[in-house]
Amino acid sequence: MPRWDPGAVPRRSRLHGVLRLIRVEHTLFSLPFAYAGAALTGLPLNLKQAVLIGLALFGLRTAAMAFNNIADLDIDRANPRSRSRPLVQGTVSLKCAWALVAVGSLLYYASSALLNRYALLLSPLLWVLALTYPYAKRYHSFPHYHLGLVLGFAVFGGAVAVAGSTYDSLARVLECVPWLYVFGVTLWVAGFDIIYSIMDMDFDRRMGLGSVPALLGARGALLVAIASHVLSTIFFLAGSFTYHPPAGLGTLVSSLTGGALMLYADLMVARSLENIPRAFNLNLVIGLVVSLGVLLDYAVYLLHH
Repeated sequence: MPRWDPGAVPRRSRLHGVLRLIRVEHTLFSLPFAYAGAALTGLPLNLKQAVLIGLALFGLRTAAMAFNNIADLDIDRANPRSRSRPLVQGTVSLKCAWALVAVGSLLYYASSALLNRYALLLSPLLWVLALTYPYAKRYHSFPHYHLGLVLGFAVFGGAVAVAGSTYDSLARVLECVPWLYVFGVTLWVAGFDIIYSIMDMDFDRRMGLGSVPALLGARGALLVAIASHVLSTIFFLAGSFTYHPPAGLGTLVSSLTGGALMLYADLMVARSLENIPRAFNLNLVIGLVVSLGVLLDYAVYLLHH
């Protein structure tokens, strides 16, 4: 069983520790889908909105990742796989981590306020969802779907960012949200997080923490992950037809490609659990592939309207 940890700090540098704490490169999981959510409304996206969406997402991710490390500090100290994380090692202090939570939250709320009133009105929903994730495993065996919703709501946030600037009705704004993509991202993320959690299966059982691998074992968890990814692909494919236009051929092709990559990652893990790190990192590519098709179709749509 691999003990790989993407949050480990290989060298004692405060700056490097902060970057590991918030895992800035993992913004690639969510940021493309925020822009895809905006694109699937079919409404124009201007530069100001694009910048504010990026800042809002970066702020929320910074706050959520820092708080996740704070909330899980005792668990990370006890888990051999996570003992190299910044807070456990002391590379980053608790005071610094709390400052990141505060600054990230401020950036998130300020960006939401500058977008439109509905983005500000709905911003606490996403903030609470993101910051309560670390506690999910203390109460049930399906925290992966909580995490999936956090990233799925990046699609929601992108749609509200543009629709809230166009419509005066909250109901109309919510109608513009591409919910099929919200569900697709939720299931995609949940699936690969279930696979990632296989590495902590025995530890979670000893500690009484909830996860699908702890509940069903590695084989059962892999089956649930595959089912989640099949459903995710179905939602993405359905979205390519439901939101046409602006979705089109590019969205359809990218959905099929993303689904194939999900299955390939799952099969890698089925062959050997040692492939979990490779499968996890492949999901960075999947997020970009699925979103790129949406954004290419959106660009073509704008050129013709």
